[in-house]
Amino acid sequence: MPNDGSENKLLDCQLVNPIDPDPSRPRTVPVSLLRAARRPIAAAEAALAQHTVHLAPEPPGERFGLVTPGGDATPGADSQMKSIPLRFEAIGDSLVAGSGVDDQSEALVPRIARQVAAGTGRDVHWSTHARLGATMRRVRYRFLPELDGADVVFVCAGSNDLMARRTLTEWEEDLNAVLDGAAAVAPHVVACSAGQLYKSPALRPTLRAVLREWTDVQTDASAAICEAHGVPYVDVAHCELVDDFWAADGFHPSAAGYAMAADMIAEAVITELAA
Repeated sequence: MPNDGSENKLLDCQLVNPIDPDPSRPRTVPVSLLRAARRPIAAAEAALAQHTVHLAPEPPGERFGLVTPGGDATPGADSQMKSIPLRFEAIGDSLVAGSGVDDQSEALVPRIARQVAAGTGRDVHWSTHARLGATMRRVRYRFLPELDGADVVFVCAGSNDLMARRTLTEWEEDLNAVLDGAAAVAPHVVACSAGQLYKSPALRPTLRAVLREWTDVQTDASAAICEAHGVPYVDVAHCELVDDFWAADGFHPSAAGYAMAADMIAEAVITELAA
């Protein structure tokens, strides 16, 4: 597999991504000078985070299961039902892997599955293919090939691409390839943005400001790519967060955070299925 840049590190300290989120805003100091002054500060904050932020691991529990419209769940069960369940496959990073909660049952994908089952009246068989620290390149070369047919493929990654300083060109290439590959195995594909690392209470202000700029650019590019592919795109990078959104590590969502995101994503999945 090509080098995916998904080593489990918070941020490479050589911060270079000169993108201004609002070039129309009047400034008394040239943008280039502001960035130049900010870069060593953000690099120092990133180096500090390497030693002070302890990322939540992937929680224990089954990575696949069945859920009925009535909410009955059987983690780790293959289909034993008379009706053919809807197959919901998720590929991505730690948000798909569920880092931040104590058990997979509290994570993002089973929550989406429960809502989709209730909203469609169909049994849903769900599974996750994800890893803490995964970039979109790892999704492309490691997790996408694991899929063997589905009704819906959910794609969620991006934060680690930002932290690994992968270029926008690399991001666009990998996202296009993943969406093409997902469409080859499922009639429905739904994608999601990176999370809101720029609001992480575990990171310091200058580093968060840099991450906000990069997140904005990546989100805009992703939305355009998804539109070109006819794929619904859920922007969780710019929504309001619930008060208890963050897990104990200050970096991943809590159970409440995943519930909030699941509401948004499940709505998009149900709408796509009804289209």
